[in-house]
Amino acid sequence: MPETVSQEKCKIVVDAMGGDFAPLNCILGAIDAQNTLTSSEIYLVGKKDEILSILQENHLHFPEERIIPAAEVIEMGDSPTNAIKTKKDSSIVVGCNQVRNKFAHAFVSAGNTGAIMAASTFIIGRIPGVSRPTMGTFMPNVKGVTTIYDVGASVDSKPSHLVEYAIMGSIFVKEIYGISNPSIGLLSVGEEDSKGNEVTLAAFQELKKMNLNFRGNVEGRDIFKGTVNVVVCDGFVGNIVLKLAESIPRLLKHLLGEQAKKSLFDMLAIGLSKGALKRALTSTDYQEYGGTPLLGVNGISIIGHGSSSPKAIKNMVIRAYEMYEKNIVEKIGVSIKEFVSVK
Repeated sequence: MPETVSQEKCKIVVDAMGGDFAPLNCILGAIDAQNTLTSSEIYLVGKKDEILSILQENHLHFPEERIIPAAEVIEMGDSPTNAIKTKKDSSIVVGCNQVRNKFAHAFVSAGNTGAIMAASTFIIGRIPGVSRPTMGTFMPNVKGVTTIYDVGASVDSKPSHLVEYAIMGSIFVKEIYGISNPSIGLLSVGEEDSKGNEVTLAAFQELKKMNLNFRGNVEGRDIFKGTVNVVVCDGFVGNIVLKLAESIPRLLKHLLGEQAKKSLFDMLAIGLSKGALKRALTSTDYQEYGGTPLLGVNGISIIGHGSSSPKAIKNMVIRAYEMYEKNIVEKIGVSIKEFVSVK
């Protein structure tokens, strides 16, 4: 077994078996990340024979001593909680144990999202005082980026959970995007204080008491307007918003394609603007953000898209390194402790 983690270097474990194009994309992304983050140590966890075979076939170099064996794979269709109990030698479980045992600082995977969340929560464990970890997403707006918490880590939230999401999301945005005092909005059906269901109405009152830059209720349209930096909502609602937003680029491409068929002038105009449109839509590309951190666990856990490319894997690793550099886990722990003490 590897030695206990060194405080000088950030050690990041990449799930080589996670995703639709594993292990090749995971290996390529990990190697690219290692070449970029020269002061870190990247490890691969998974079926060692398969990893070595891919390296040999593609003439790639990765230190064999940094391959952590895991004989099983949690498939995308597996039940998350059952899988982490029955497949204890899976890459996800073994990877999370590296963080729990203080060998590594971070675990990165594009595998079964539910299994990663469950393993991160139950194996790595929660930060003391955090009742529910949260998974956020990044959406472009007219001013930059809006972050939304929660987008599916938990579909039934209490008012206190929404406050935790606001605290954790605020710290992440402050540290990663350099926004000194991130503004926070509570997603509701109207801007008025009286609008919302029982959970949001109660959360509104709690958020007003917190030492946060809380701006009150926001509506769905405010996400793309950039009214606030952090939008807080229940995971059920957040996941619907996320899936809707993900469909917009594809819809735009379809509409432009249909319009191009109507006249030669439109075809030429759209063709000439194709490059600019592609660059503009880059900010909606999940590959640029890499993955989503699961905030609230007592270590760094980054969850990626199942179809992650090598570029996406690389950016997931870079995001994990940024979180390590900024001490985000520790800072969340301090803020949550203060919140629990005033509840």
